[in-house]
Amino acid sequence: MIKIFGHLAPDTDATCSALIWAWYLKEIKGQNAEAFVLETPNTEAQFVLKRWGFDMPATLGKLEAGDDVVIVDTNNPDELPSNVNEANIIEIIDHHLLVGGIKTKQPINITIKPVASTATIMIDLINHAMRKAPAPIKGLMLSCILSDTLAFSSPTTTKTDIKKAKELASSLGVNIKNYSEEMFAAKSDVSHLSDVELLRLDSKKYDVGDVKFRVSVLETTSPETIFARKESLISSMSTVASEDSVDQVLLFVVNILEKEATLLIANDVVKAVAEKSFGVTVTGDSVVLPGVVSRKKQIIPSLAV
Repeated sequence: MIKIFGHLAPDTDATCSALIWAWYLKEIKGQNAEAFVLETPNTEAQFVLKRWGFDMPATLGKLEAGDDVVIVDTNNPDELPSNVNEANIIEIIDHHLLVGGIKTKQPINITIKPVASTATIMIDLINHAMRKAPAPIKGLMLSCILSDTLAFSSPTTTKTDIKKAKELASSLGVNIKNYSEEMFAAKSDVSHLSDVELLRLDSKKYDVGDVKFRVSVLETTSPETIFARKESLISSMSTVASEDSVDQVLLFVVNILEKEATLLIANDVVKAVAEKSFGVTVTGDSVVLPGVVSRKKQIIPSLAV
């Protein structure tokens, strides 16, 4: 069996792209394949699965040496099982920068394109077989694109993403604006999560020189619910940093409606990083970054120490 999975802290694109590719391999290519998640997906992904009639994929558990796997929505070993290089990786489909560190046992198919979502790439790879895609699979594809583009407001959005999303929405009879609002409302419901869970919900490890960061992003239409927990979130950052073997946790609260991010300032190190990276002056325990909404295109490339 081919095991298909995305990154840790799975979002809509990682979760649903695994399901999309499992459908393609099983129904179109006739192969034995199954989608997995590495952890419980975020609330938006859970909403999308329920909306389109899918059960939550099983959690991968232990990856055995020699397992056949397809990796989606990442190529970063730090976001994958620690023994991923012992598996038989047969394909990688991704839209992030090439990190390096993954080793394969043989030549494989690798598709990495500068678009906003993995699902956008999969639509092109599936090609003519898209006519066989049932509505629920198209619903997952649409959801991935709208999630990763923030309904076309993210700077990662390409003309290809918009074209594919509009075609899917037309085929499904879905109003993009209304459906996006439902998705983002689901993403904003984090009241059931602890501070530590919230800091890890949508986060990636990233090194700048010798400094190791966990870069967390919370996209929300109700940032006030996050800011109400500001003190406890800042207090929990040292716990997450220690447990996850990083030096600092950076939490960016992205206001989807206002198209801006607020970075919580936990200490003088984070203050210095904020000022050097984004050219701002920090005077309190947070700083607003107008126009910043994308970790991939705006936050990660800007980080400096």
